[in-house]
Amino acid sequence: MTQQLPLDELTLTLARIKGLLLTEDKVDRAVQRLAEGIRDAFPGSVGAGVSLLDEQGRRTSTGTTNEVAALADQVQYELGEGPCLAAWASEHSVVVYDLSTEDRWPAWTQAVADLPIRSAVSSPLLVGTRSLGALKIYSDVPEAYDTATTRPLEKFASTAAILLDNIQTAEAPLRFNEALSEALASRDTINRAQGALMQLHGLGEEEAFRELLKRSRTSRQSLVDVSEGILDRSRNDRHG
Repeated sequence: MTQQLPLDELTLTLARIKGLLLTEDKVDRAVQRLAEGIRDAFPGSVGAGVSLLDEQGRRTSTGTTNEVAALADQVQYELGEGPCLAAWASEHSVVVYDLSTEDRWPAWTQAVADLPIRSAVSSPLLVGTRSLGALKIYSDVPEAYDTATTRPLEKFASTAAILLDNIQTAEAPLRFNEALSEALASRDTINRAQGALMQLHGLGEEEAFRELLKRSRTSRQSLVDVSEGILDRSRNDRHG
């Protein structure tokens, strides 16, 4: 197992990151500093990253500590599947124990098979009812992380989300308020469509979200558009 950072050291690291973030005037620079802070807080990881996402799961800003993390993230968002997207969508931490036996995201797993990544953990950046994105760490050995790893990472994510949200709001308050209403409505649409698929096909939460991602890629439509189509068909079936 990767050595876990003692709570007092983690608190100090968060305090240092807070100071860095609050002095930044660009979100992308703040995100990069945060990725570097995560790497330092979890020694033994081969890479770390932070991604801010819009309501359709598209990156708006990203920061990574090295090429390994950058490639793992890039492939994930190009394919529309992977642990970071799953953490953002489910609003729960996602642990990859062993890449060689991971079957939740087959396209992503195959694409990163040649990278020195064997395990990973992602945690969502949550502010109230919003998921701003996710942060993640990668290891080159299997089972480097477990549920115990998620606790300090989630503490990291909780503080970081508030700081990033404040920076975003300070940079563009009017645009942010307009986007907030739209994002909340979009997230609700995606969540309701996920629930409809779960009820209709007897799927679990992750299975239903993977089905949404699959339909989005196949149809080349956004997650919101695909979700609205599912909800429209569901309403028509009930009233047909």
